[in-house]
Amino acid sequence: RRSPPLCKKPPVDRSPEPTGVTCRVTSPSSFMRSVVPVTFLAFTVARRECLRVSAFGRRSLLPLLASASTSHLSTMALPNVKYVPNERLYVSEPDPTWFGNGRNTPEKEGWTNKNWLKSRFHFNFAEYMSPYNLQFGVMRVMNDDLVQPARGFGTHPHRDMEIVTYVVDGALTHQDSMGTKETLGRGSIQFMTAGTGVRHSEYNLDDKTPLRFIQTWITPRARGLEPNYGSMRGEDVEQARQNQWAHLLSDNQDAESDTPVKIAQDCNMYVSEMEPELALSVPVNSGRMGYMLCMEGSLTLSHAEDDAQAVTMERHDAAEIRGSDDTPLKVKA
Repeated sequence: RRSPPLCKKPPVDRSPEPTGVTCRVTSPSSFMRSVVPVTFLAFTVARRECLRVSAFGRRSLLPLLASASTSHLSTMALPNVKYVPNERLYVSEPDPTWFGNGRNTPEKEGWTNKNWLKSRFHFNFAEYMSPYNLQFGVMRVMNDDLVQPARGFGTHPHRDMEIVTYVVDGALTHQDSMGTKETLGRGSIQFMTAGTGVRHSEYNLDDKTPLRFIQTWITPRARGLEPNYGSMRGEDVEQARQNQWAHLLSDNQDAESDTPVKIAQDCNMYVSEMEPELALSVPVNSGRMGYMLCMEGSLTLSHAEDDAQAVTMERHDAAEIRGSDDTPLKVKA
């Protein structure tokens, strides 16, 4: 999406992926449970030994990132979980002129950040580059973007990528070279098969309300596909995601899964908004891997039958998960 000047600050260091399935996590020393509902997103994909794959948890979308040093990580009793804390994500706040915006106006009503964009990168993107954080299996990009009022990304090209955008708050207006133009609100999904090539823009046209969305790029199973656009409105599945997993995205070759979004890859996306004290099993089966992202609130991730070694996740935190019959997992608000 971007071609900015060279990075003006050193990239976040990321240590190599540890071998085996030893769980390395950081456990906060104290945790105060949220008294508000939690929202989290989860992506799951087939396990491939040559790739790292992912799942997302939706409480507050959190970007995945590898730790800068092994001293930052601690071994836990969950052998199939690796915790990715928010503070280890690369944060980008690019010049507004790079994307066709006017000067920053943080003094205006509704602005919550000094810069027009604050983007948290889970993987290599734009000015951030690390040899240890290229992708996570078929997941190539996950960016958590906060766009200030009346700002956005001007028309730019994509190709050979499945692009899935989840709106956390605000309203996202999309327009593309296929003739599509629409505005989507909270809980909605915009998706594109870029294929042989497509151009589009993404804007927050509201004068007073920030926009937050999670954009994920997934490598398709084939290159040169026919470009396609689709969407799902959040209000259509609002009840389906309350205190349960809403299965919103699946493989377009999977005839058994009836989801509103279909893409050209073996990937699933689940979303849930949970009330405090409720728990759900994690939908990452044996032989698959997942990436869970906490978008809002806070949660705990633990063994399905034992809370003793629970991992606390708060807004923007993430976790890499390896499906295991021996260590089934649950999330609790």
